[in-house]
Amino acid sequence: MRSVLTRTAVLRLVLGWGFFAALLALAPLLDGHLPTPVLWLVLAAIVAVIVVCAFGVVTEAEHLAKRLGDPYGTLVLTLSIAAIEVILISAVMLGPGEHATIARDSVMAVSMIILNLVIGIALVVGGIRHPDRRANRTGVVGYLGVLVVLLAVAFAIPALLGAGGAYPPAVAIAVIVLVVLLYGFFLFRQLGARKADFQEVDAVPDAGDATPSSSVVRVLVAHRSELIARTLLLVALALPIVLLSHDMATLLDEGLGRLGAPVALSGILIAMIVFLPETITTVRAALGGEMQRVSNLCHGALVSTAGLTIPAVLTIGLLTGQTVVLAESPANLVLLALTLLLTAVTFAGHRVNPLHGAAHLVLFLLYGVVVFV
Repeated sequence: MRSVLTRTAVLRLVLGWGFFAALLALAPLLDGHLPTPVLWLVLAAIVAVIVVCAFGVVTEAEHLAKRLGDPYGTLVLTLSIAAIEVILISAVMLGPGEHATIARDSVMAVSMIILNLVIGIALVVGGIRHPDRRANRTGVVGYLGVLVVLLAVAFAIPALLGAGGAYPPAVAIAVIVLVVLLYGFFLFRQLGARKADFQEVDAVPDAGDATPSSSVVRVLVAHRSELIARTLLLVALALPIVLLSHDMATLLDEGLGRLGAPVALSGILIAMIVFLPETITTVRAALGGEMQRVSNLCHGALVSTAGLTIPAVLTIGLLTGQTVVLAESPANLVLLALTLLLTAVTFAGHRVNPLHGAAHLVLFLLYGVVVFV
């Protein structure tokens, strides 16, 4: 327990839950019209606490990842991040005001941040430091195959089948079922027969494994107490994020409205807040020459985000009667298509190339230009 409940972990718990209690006590004062400087100060404090708690979630997920090994361990990390993203988007949708495009803007921002900004940085730093390293191409192709379908379902097909970029209710139900089945089958294959496709190319398989999951079973038996404690701590750190997300969404919507900022900026800020800890983890993996871990963290996180967000927001839309606009603009669709094409070229090579990383970064900057123009 001492190795799990460290001083830093306790401080994060106290900060997250203490700040939430303080907001509850001050709720009558915050419900009125706040001066703009006070609004941004409170919003900055909420975001800071969410980021601190998110780092705690990622830290515990990383410890679990080291115990369980890839792809099981990395999946814990990516699912934790994706779950936080879904929670924040859901909080915005269930909060006051109209947020018909928040899911589209957030998932699009996540796609551009992960596929271009994070991978671009990882390829530059990893390619310069470890020019002979490469990812497991079979695993990357598996990710891309699923991503092409999920992102098309999210951004392209709604423009063809729906009115105003939103799926009709009957089509939305079918999309929910199909996306859940595809994502479930992907996880089944990733954690089962195709586990080796998502490990480092020079990883030595354990010949003693009777089944693909036997090593994980041994870890669960040998480190049961630690794994349970870290899982409970992860949940305890994630709950303040859930509870604070509603206030963050309300204040962010109000603050951006006063600034006259683009609507899509809200989704971008949510994505950047959520994926900051995983960005740092990915860069560390690249510096260590773990290029397949880079792919697992980035591509796996995007598969989980799309695979969880699309069914979640469509379900909320059906239950609440809200319109969920998913269809993207032609400019963003072109950027997304270029990103997927560049990703396929990048990871098809025999080694990582910093030049490809620079190209990814340029695409991310072009996305920023499109958002503000």
